[in-house]
Amino acid sequence: MDHDVNHDDDYTVITNLALTFGYPTSFGTISREKWRRIPKDLCLHTSEEAAWLHVEQSNEKNITARDLVVTDIKVAEQNPGTDTDDLWESRSAGIWVRRSKYTGDNARTVTDIDVLFGVDAVIPRPQWSLVRPPLQLNARPDVPAAQISMRRGTAKSNPENPLPKLRVKKDGKFKVLQVSDTHMVTGVGVCDDAMDADGQPLPQSEADPLTVNFLGGVLDVEKPDLVVLTGDQLHHDILDTQSALFKVVAPLIERSIPYAAVFGNHDDEGRYALSREAQMSLLQNLPFNLSQPGPEEADGVGNYYLQVFAQAPSRVPLLTLFFLDSHGQIPSEVKDPDYDCIAQNQIDWFTSTSQELRKAREKNGDGEHNPLHLSLAFMHISLCEYADSDLILKGGHRGEPTEGPSFNSHFYDALAREGIAAVGCGHDHVNDFCAIRPQNDGSDMPEPGPWLCHGGGSGFGGYGSYDGKRYYRRMRVWEFNTTSGGLKTWKRVEYARERIDELVLMEGGNVSAVVASFNGVQD
Repeated sequence: MDHDVNHDDDYTVITNLALTFGYPTSFGTISREKWRRIPKDLCLHTSEEAAWLHVEQSNEKNITARDLVVTDIKVAEQNPGTDTDDLWESRSAGIWVRRSKYTGDNARTVTDIDVLFGVDAVIPRPQWSLVRPPLQLNARPDVPAAQISMRRGTAKSNPENPLPKLRVKKDGKFKVLQVSDTHMVTGVGVCDDAMDADGQPLPQSEADPLTVNFLGGVLDVEKPDLVVLTGDQLHHDILDTQSALFKVVAPLIERSIPYAAVFGNHDDEGRYALSREAQMSLLQNLPFNLSQPGPEEADGVGNYYLQVFAQAPSRVPLLTLFFLDSHGQIPSEVKDPDYDCIAQNQIDWFTSTSQELRKAREKNGDGEHNPLHLSLAFMHISLCEYADSDLILKGGHRGEPTEGPSFNSHFYDALAREGIAAVGCGHDHVNDFCAIRPQNDGSDMPEPGPWLCHGGGSGFGGYGSYDGKRYYRRMRVWEFNTTSGGLKTWKRVEYARERIDELVLMEGGNVSAVVASFNGVQD
């Protein structure tokens, strides 16, 4: 009897692998009914003749013990097996496929195949591995090389272990690392404006490895409870979104650090870039991700919130973090570049959600309520108020003019009314200040607040200079003290061993008294 393999789960196995050349619609001699084309040109659209990887797959329940399935893939100039090993089959581009009769052991069976690009490609997906070296294609030397990635075993619905609720530490503190504008690309990329420890210009170098090293170093020093990616994770016009996005999150996943992301104006720019929806889907299938697409009634992708709770088993939320899609560049006769603003339906979603959460806290089933609860908001493009000439600047500098929307949808007013403590933005790479608007006694806004803070650019693939002056890459740290209603922030900067521009933003759940009493402009 053929069906003598135990079928515990319903999943797909790979039974064969092939490579074809030609147009995207070309399957060569391969049957469309049995084969699936991986939708990535292996030459990254740089050659007159594209190359495509195809996989033949079958439902595991239809596989018999006599059927051959793929158990391994290698890339080599010669047969990677022994002289007597006839299980390795040669394919184009140096691919060798090992096929064996199916035993029902899905841990040994290849169940999915994908393609990544670049010598610095990483694979942060559980059960997946990279096949090195890259494929042997006649591509230009400056084109990031294609590498097969493969998964063994049955895909898990929840990567690794389901994340528990975000909770403060025993001392009541919770630390967030804001990482903005990493500007990863397909391949290593180029950096033209880095500096050495003495502030002297460095020659052109590979960008993304520098960014990965900088990020890893800050993670190891700060050991944050959460990382917030505030947009432009990717550079514009890159050729493979997945390869670049994986490089951003891999250092977080390796260290088991939860992370949440919003999108920037460049993340989905370009002919071959994945949409925001597709990128969110990728993130949601990775370990430690907390990013969410958000409600359909709010414009954009990535309007959501996270709550940070007291120590287990308490159900009391002590912090609320809001995330919003600040959209991208738009055609405009007012200024160039110009950007879309936070939409009214996003403002409505934020306001109603904030009020519902406040009511829920006040009616907590445990009878507990934390009067020192703090809320923050994160987005990529700064609000119009960041450009105000009378801002009180603290703990940083304005290295370039604020670049934001020309139309003010007054989201700041909604944030102020809802008592948001601070806003963390990216976008302007060499702006790294925190600022607050001066008290206006004639306004109905409960000012001072919220704080308006820039994270500063962290990626070496994005610009790090303005008007001829170079700046070090940097990241912003936010530390909450939920027992005292306190909020501090500082920056981690290249080469600096100590915290930079440490600033107390909130005390006792209110804006720092020193700042609240100051009504001038500080450079």
